[in-house]
Amino acid sequence: MMNSTEDQEAWQENLLLGVSRTFALTIPQLPPELRGVVGNAYLLCRLVDTIEDEPALSIDEKHRYCATFAAVVAGQADPAELSSELAPKLSPATLEAEHELVREMPRVIAITRTYRPAQQQAIERCVRIMSDGMARFQDKASLAGLEDQAELDHYCYYVAGVVGEMLTELFCEYSPSIARHRDQMIRLSISFGQGLQMTNILKDIWEDRRRGVCWLPQSTFSPRGIDLKKLEDADPKAFADGLEELLGIARQHLRNALSYTLTLPREETGIRNFCLWALGMAVLTLRRIHRNPDFRTGTEVKISRRSVRMTIAALRIAASRDHVLKLLFSLAAHSLPKTSADVMPQLNTPS
Repeated sequence: MMNSTEDQEAWQENLLLGVSRTFALTIPQLPPELRGVVGNAYLLCRLVDTIEDEPALSIDEKHRYCATFAAVVAGQADPAELSSELAPKLSPATLEAEHELVREMPRVIAITRTYRPAQQQAIERCVRIMSDGMARFQDKASLAGLEDQAELDHYCYYVAGVVGEMLTELFCEYSPSIARHRDQMIRLSISFGQGLQMTNILKDIWEDRRRGVCWLPQSTFSPRGIDLKKLEDADPKAFADGLEELLGIARQHLRNALSYTLTLPREETGIRNFCLWALGMAVLTLRRIHRNPDFRTGTEVKISRRSVRMTIAALRIAASRDHVLKLLFSLAAHSLPKTSADVMPQLNTPS
């Protein structure tokens, strides 16, 4: 039985460590008033992700479970009932930590119910939109990829941009000084989420293919003579050229992520670090991909623990110094391709 906020946060942090080392590292940097609610929100988003990725579930089952989970978070369905039905259907392909997360769904939801109404509303909206969007994209998931960049933008919104919106709402609810910049931050937060998601998509190209999906846009590769269904046979130079285009777009989204972070008050170093560490690790990952376009596993482009430690140390020192942060980004991203296109997603986002 958890009798205190500290107990709840410690329990959630233990779950986070199993499902995401990155967020287990960054969430503790947040102010105490935000750590618990952001950790809880991430666990709920990870539950949606677990349903989406489970290979043993049919498309119809994924649709049904995503919708039911959204209803659970909205207080319209029983978390214990969903947990007991879903848990036995998870296969060994799903991480044991995610098996545990599904089993512990009722406890996670019980913690959600302890947060303020505005916080719960932000979380509920995010989970609802994410659940609906992920389920719809399951219908399109194949080795053929997505149609074009616009469709990739929409996919990234449903799996990451909406999370950026939720975090912005939570930050604004926490601080009136942050709330003054809400509209600008909401727009930049969608781009921030897309930068992180595109980094993951590019890093995980080959792992995704092994489970039968591809999130690359056909419009980038078809003009280069590449059939995404037969990507393994693609001309390496043509594939590298397509990759360069996507790296340039991802780089610009991460530049927008820096603008988002610089909008935060300088004294909010905890929130800045939360954003900066994710941004820094994404830039380093893009650099690894750029240097090794013929990689065939995500491990080959994974950044080292030493690089992570050095990046965190530098960003910790620079967190409140805008000019230094701009310089660090310019130096870190200097070798990456650039794009002249306006990459800010043009989306009619759900309410």
